Amino acid sequence: TTIVMISLLKKLLDKRADRLLFAGMVVIAANSGGAWSPIGDVTTTMLWIGGQVTPVNIVQGLILPSLVNLAIPLLIVSFMLRGRTVESPALPVDAASQDTTSNFERNIVFFLGLGSLVAVPVFKTVTHLPPFMGVFFGLGILWLVADLLHRNKEDDQKSQLTLVHALTRIDMSSIVFFIGILLAVATLEHSHVLTDLAHWLDVTIGRQDIIVFLIGIASAIVDNVPLVAASMGMYSLEQFPAD
Repeated sequence: TTIVMISLLKKLLDKRADRLLFAGMVVIAANSGGAWSPIGDVTTTMLWIGGQVTPVNIVQGLILPSLVNLAIPLLIVSFMLRGRTVESPALPVDAASQDTTSNFERNIVFFLGLGSLVAVPVFKTVTHLPPFMGVFFGLGILWLVADLLHRNKEDDQKSQLTLVHALTRIDMSSIVFFIGILLAVATLEHSHVLTDLAHWLDVTIGRQDIIVFLIGIASAIVDNVPLVAASMGMYSLEQFPAD
């Protein structure tokens, strides 16, 4: 969400200072949105797949704190921007002539893609299949619909509108990064390093709330994905059941 929204900000805002301010708000908003849904963020999805959380309980427990976490910075930024003119960059003259899709086609692809993603928890609940299969099922439907929408267009136009072209724009470095993290954490888990670390924290600190607080502080310095993966390996579901 952050990557997509900041890409949009480059098109919407001309001044660098405005872009930085809005980008900071986007980061806060994206983190708030990612916390309360099982598919809102990589980490919540990992916890959901691992059985540590269930969709209904994570929504009930975190929707209000997430809204508060969004609302307070948003009010501050809104107050800072009151009465201030925000400039947008000039559009290229030939921007309209390059448009090869209609509003109907764009809306179909956008809402179908969004709906496919939102339906993943429903897919898992109904079929009891892993969430990634729901994602691939939604991708298959989107692929079919997109091909049918653009079937009568010229090949040079159609090549830019296919999901094959879209998949070439995937951020592969991030995917490899996550795979590397999960492999490294799995190695630490199977060698019982994480279990020993959890035991050491329990003996040394003793209080669970302080341990959670320290892991949260560490996630602001180190990436939160490896820390969530590590904590999943440190504490078993027998010790701490779901939710």
